[in-house]
Amino acid sequence: MTLIDQLEEHWARVVKRLEQHTWIPALLMRVFVGGFFFETGLSKVQNLDAMTQRFIEWGIPAPAFNAALSGYTELIGGALVVLGLMTRLASVPMVINMVVAVVTVKAKELSSITDFLELDEPLYALAFLWLAFAGPGRASLDKLLLRLRTDLPASTRTEVATSNVLSTASVTLPRG
Repeated sequence: MTLIDQLEEHWARVVKRLEQHTWIPALLMRVFVGGFFFETGLSKVQNLDAMTQRFIEWGIPAPAFNAALSGYTELIGGALVVLGLMTRLASVPMVINMVVAVVTVKAKELSSITDFLELDEPLYALAFLWLAFAGPGRASLDKLLLRLRTDLPASTRTEVATSNVLSTASVTLPRG
């Protein structure tokens, strides 16, 4: 066996081990990003008058409504993402919230692509977009609740329990 063959074999083992633990990055992403937005949402909700004033200064229409909407989106969305409960669904308004922040507030400050690349909001939007596509991972309430469903065949519950990525696309859920 050549050195190249040995390296390829070793790399294949490394990749297999990584693939067995894909739930870890999903969990870390959920806890850190979701936790951050839970905290910022809580701060906004507790200080709605100040947030409304900032929305007025930014020229955002219906400032009181939009300040509350933004704060509660972050608070509730962040909590759901941390728990891994309805993660894919909760990620959608979080992405929208970040896009709106960039378009309505941050875009006014941009003079180059470098300025855009230095913004935090696109990174947050990408994190939530990744969670929307990848799902919450094995260590999530979504996964636990799906595993506990008694109306699903035992083989489906076993498949859900042992897979690293939550995907209900292959699970046929009974109607009614």
